[in-house]
Amino acid sequence: MAVVFWLAAAAAVILGIGVVVAPHPIHSAVALVGTLFALAALFLLQDAEFLAVVEVLVYAGAVMVLFLFVITLLTAGKEDVRDRLFWQSGGLPYQVALGGGLGVLLLALLADLFVRVLPIGPSPALTAPGWGSIKAFGQALFTRYLFPFEMTAVLLLVAVIGVVVLSRERASK
Repeated sequence: MAVVFWLAAAAAVILGIGVVVAPHPIHSAVALVGTLFALAALFLLQDAEFLAVVEVLVYAGAVMVLFLFVITLLTAGKEDVRDRLFWQSGGLPYQVALGGGLGVLLLALLADLFVRVLPIGPSPALTAPGWGSIKAFGQALFTRYLFPFEMTAVLLLVAVIGVVVLSRERASK
């Protein structure tokens, strides 16, 4: 179990970094799908099978199709130097070294915090009877988290409408 946890956690972190530093938006989306699969594995380790399935079907499936649709609408026929990473387009070398060094320092500080402060093993709150079940998920979603759930749906709808409007304006020019 511990080996699977560390493999899934490392995959989630590495793929999450890949989402941010990928040179092309499609590569970022593929790395995000990998991250979502790694998170589903972590849900399975917490005995939350329903949440793992929802993670894969809803997020890695439906939402990523929507993201890819939006990305292809925004980047159709547009490939130039601005799409590259900073250091690929002639950025200053000391900035990359300084940013990388600070990133490594931040990761080391976070690792030290995790080792010293956080207990190792599953949280008692997460292993309570019924946690991660369909009933507990539905009850939390439609009572405590109903407003954020609906606002997320509205936000995604507005984003898609905005992309369609922007892509039509570009096509007409």
